[in-house]
Amino acid sequence: MLSSREKQIRRAQRVRTRLRKIANGKPRLSVSRSSKNISVQLIDDAEGKTIVSASTLEAEFKKAGNTGASKDAAVVIGKLIAERATKAGVSECVFDRGGFIFHGRVKALADAAREGGLKF
Repeated sequence: MLSSREKQIRRAQRVRTRLRKIANGKPRLSVSRSSKNISVQLIDDAEGKTIVSASTLEAEFKKAGNTGASKDAAVVIGKLIAERATKAGVSECVFDRGGFIFHGRVKALADAAREGGLKF
């Protein structure tokens, strides 16, 4: 029987495998969340490099006095990643929810990134 961590890894791999088939060279917007923080990376899978990233663990986010365990924090991070991606010249990507259900903080982050100018 698989542990809960092994099940989570399998879900994430299943999502990524499907995304690779439909990506057509677009970068991947990968979300990772925990009970206290949320982070997101824009990854170029062809080169295996991170283009830009944003997280609630960053110093400038913590200085504002926010916590990373809320939808409001996810919205701030979503807008921040969209801003950084447009500066890096990326306007389209595929959304990798990483095995997490698309609701709550993950959905709030995705909606904010769309409002910020990313298309996925």
